[in-house]
Amino acid sequence: MPTPISENTVAWPDSDARRYVAAGYWAGDTLGSLLRDVADHQPDAPALVDPVAGLRLSHRELANRADSAAARLFDLGMCQGDRIVVQLGNGWEFVVLTLACLRAGIVPVMALPAHRRIELSYLTRHAEATAIAVPDRMRDFDHQQLAHDLRTVGPWHVLVAGDEISPGSVDLRTICGPSTNPAADRARLDAVRINSCDVAVFLLSGGTTGLPKLIARTHDDYVYNARRSSEMAGVDADTVYLVSLPAGHNFPLACPGILGTLLAGGRVVTLPSPEPAKAFATIAAEGVTHTAVVPAVAGRWLDHAAEHGSADVATLRVLQVGGARLANELARRVKPVLGSTLQQVFGMAEGLLNFTRLDDTDDVICTTQGRPMCLDDEVRLIDELGNDVPDGQPGSLLTRGPYTPRGYYKAAEQNARAFTTDGWYRSGDICRRTPDGNLIVEGRDKDMINRGGEKISAEEVENLVYQLPAVAQVAAVAMPDPVLGERVCLYVVPRPGTAITLEEIRSAMELLGVARFKLPERLVIVDALLTTKVGKIDKKALRADIAERMALT
Repeated sequence: MPTPISENTVAWPDSDARRYVAAGYWAGDTLGSLLRDVADHQPDAPALVDPVAGLRLSHRELANRADSAAARLFDLGMCQGDRIVVQLGNGWEFVVLTLACLRAGIVPVMALPAHRRIELSYLTRHAEATAIAVPDRMRDFDHQQLAHDLRTVGPWHVLVAGDEISPGSVDLRTICGPSTNPAADRARLDAVRINSCDVAVFLLSGGTTGLPKLIARTHDDYVYNARRSSEMAGVDADTVYLVSLPAGHNFPLACPGILGTLLAGGRVVTLPSPEPAKAFATIAAEGVTHTAVVPAVAGRWLDHAAEHGSADVATLRVLQVGGARLANELARRVKPVLGSTLQQVFGMAEGLLNFTRLDDTDDVICTTQGRPMCLDDEVRLIDELGNDVPDGQPGSLLTRGPYTPRGYYKAAEQNARAFTTDGWYRSGDICRRTPDGNLIVEGRDKDMINRGGEKISAEEVENLVYQLPAVAQVAAVAMPDPVLGERVCLYVVPRPGTAITLEEIRSAMELLGVARFKLPERLVIVDALLTTKVGKIDKKALRADIAERMALT
């Protein structure tokens, strides 16, 4: 039996919990019950559209499928409190399975389709997962076979979405199919007692030290996260939300994303990728009003609209952009080119969310990353000595609040570094605060590379590259990129008498089973790595060096 989740989570202090309840942030509701309530109040309203699969579900049909899927998971032998790694592309199966888990008290661990053996084996072990949900194949990769290879001891269910279901796998589409007895399934799930302070979902950190940490989001805090985000974005029952970023990310999942839109009674449209031509055609066909993208995608959409026109996105009212800093020049193009209101979103899966308001001035919308969405979001910007900096000065961001957990799951050592003794989360972001309270993101104070919104730990990359015999020393740093913001650059000192190429490093990392977005895209061979006065590798100097090299090419 897996260890109970509650034994390895960090709770909010009782005094803060009482304060959040009194303020109405935590209402004692669970996501599954609230989504069921929406279906009761507007059963025939459209809830979910998967254009690729040709599937359309009303809120009642979606809720019934979620209940039926939850019951079938129980029939497989899964129990309330079990964990399932969810590594699915954007499609109806992801939505139905996630809602089923929320109804059953089974906790989804939100992996990414790009993850491979290294990431998935770690997640299954760390979360003590008893099941995994994967596509059969995606982009010529056999996810199903890898899922079976991950089995260690105890129960292990491989749920597969696709047409090729191997022996020993469970057909996820059957699990998530129509109910044969909706009333009985609902009664069975209504009898499941889930506490609002229970963990609803595990999100993944974009941490700088090794593999991602698990962020335990409770029903209390994640309901507030989704609902308040919906208010910030103007999401209501008439909203049509397009999810084209990987749905397991916090941004498209609940900011307001899938959950916020469904809780508001709106409609979710899934799309496997934000590729401009398909995304624009889907926006036109479905009357999409809201969506979220990262800066690299926003740039491609702007270029596509400039070349082909913006008629297809005429219904798009709000374009949220987050995951990385959006250049002011791109921000100023959104409204004139696409015709939609830009909403900058700066936040983290660990909690704090900042939004530019829809009625902010163009200058605020285009030059800042917004301000906290909750009055009880506490934000400090501090200098290297821990002193608060005045407005206009850059500082490291610390935060606490009703939807910012106080620690990672089963990670005492990391918690000691990432959280202060009095509960402040050290985000690693360097920000300035304007006099009106908006934040401007200046960069990172941690060793992280942000490739198009995907956070890559430099330490993890270095640990993998150190496994190559020809490598004596290695440093991974971010190099600037006009499209993705940053890419991975390696500085390598080879061992005497050896040579190494970028292709060899990339091939070796792929064989180790690492996500492709983490592969280095430039290699600089040096005789020695630059160091600080105390002998540490000087990442700041290396970042400046690669920027200068790129400027000269």
